[in-house]
Amino acid sequence: MNQNNKRLPGAITRARGIASAVGNAGSRATGARRPAGLALAVLSAALLAACATPVPVDPAALPAVPAAFRETGPQRAGTAPAEADARGDWWTAFNDPTLDELVDRALAGNASLARAAANLARAHALLGATRANELPQVDVGAGASRGITTLRPGVAASAFSLGASLSYEVDLFGRLRAATDAAALDAEASTALLRDARLLVEAEVATTYLALRATDDERRLVRDTLASYRDTLRFTERRNAAGDVGELDVVRVRTQVAATEAEALALDARRATLEHALAALLGEAPATFTLAPADWTSALPAIPAGVPSTVLARRPDVTAAQRSLAAAQLRAGIARTAWLPSLSLTASGGQASPELSDLFTWPARVWGIGAGLVLPVFDGGRRDALARGAQADLDGVVADYRDRVLVAFRDVEDQLSTLRLLDEQAEAQARAVQSASRATALSQTRYRNGLVSQLDLLDAQRSEFAARRGELQVRSAQYQTTVRLVRALGGGWDGGRG
Repeated sequence: MNQNNKRLPGAITRARGIASAVGNAGSRATGARRPAGLALAVLSAALLAACATPVPVDPAALPAVPAAFRETGPQRAGTAPAEADARGDWWTAFNDPTLDELVDRALAGNASLARAAANLARAHALLGATRANELPQVDVGAGASRGITTLRPGVAASAFSLGASLSYEVDLFGRLRAATDAAALDAEASTALLRDARLLVEAEVATTYLALRATDDERRLVRDTLASYRDTLRFTERRNAAGDVGELDVVRVRTQVAATEAEALALDARRATLEHALAALLGEAPATFTLAPADWTSALPAIPAGVPSTVLARRPDVTAAQRSLAAAQLRAGIARTAWLPSLSLTASGGQASPELSDLFTWPARVWGIGAGLVLPVFDGGRRDALARGAQADLDGVVADYRDRVLVAFRDVEDQLSTLRLLDEQAEAQARAVQSASRATALSQTRYRNGLVSQLDLLDAQRSEFAARRGELQVRSAQYQTTVRLVRALGGGWDGGRG
């Protein structure tokens, strides 16, 4: 591609020579006017092949797309989702009215979405400005002046004018149209980035809210455990007073009670931080936002098997990268036509008179039409440098697109494999909770009957507490990973919702 750019000025030089030779031969044969037209026709024919067309991209530079994700098994039958498919309110799959309300508030008040919307408006404004270059430009003006001219030295003269002018650049080689198409692709990329920002806000609200509800459940577990430790402390103190156990047993339980109180306070701080993060996502001040503790009742959506890899075609950031790639191809093609001629048509008309009273009379009318053909000859290498720069921009965009697609595949595979392992971990954790609960019940009975030590009871209680807390954390990780998978897939796992 770069070699073609380097050969372009030489091709134009040869075309000029061909046109000149044909023109000279025609002059000798048939006169001056006909050869000039013939030369222009030959020059145009020689250059038509270099119109502003997108520069092709080597397929080897683009990432290979597998049929399906490794973690989901065989590909499902049916039509794969496309970028234009409706995503819907994917968060409603969690069946949590509070989450639905928070997402709606965030979409209305989030600052990042407002910034992305402003960027989209700017892209559309630039598209309008670029498209205007394809249309005729009309100006209306009026003027008045007074001064001394060389025609009448020493005598001041006045001049008044009123008129309109029209200019139009003929898009000989499609440069203006290609520039408009590139600007339209930029606007489409900005639209995709707005969707990506929206999806990011939705996902952040969901993950933050679900983390807060998991913290509510964990706080409840810690407080229930703390109440149990305090019951054990009171019972141990009574036995110490009766002389059944020593002071060491009391101190051990008091230590466990204090450590659990510290954990409860740490969870309070974490919940406050999550609540403040939600307020910021909603575009509200933390001081005016509160979300009361509640039971965690959100449903966990099931991920279907065989999610097709083509679902990534609708991922907004991948779509934006695709549009940017197409725009860069067009701009590289435009840069390769920098040595081609440009044709402009102009027309003007109006009134001009040395006397204001005669400005609108018939003799004061003026008009003119013209055409200008400009063919670059020497610019010190500026056009070649711009063409190389456009090609370098295209190469960079290709690399960015490849990286974006590979990162998207990695994100999805990461979340799918994590969900699979979390499912297995949840089953193992449930068995651990069941065993630890049984061990605690047996230890309490045996301790009250004096068959085991107080240390054995504390160990059993600590084991049950750790198992239940681990179970909550695995459940929270499943919800968080599900939201991240939705984000990685661009809003869901099928074309009907998400």
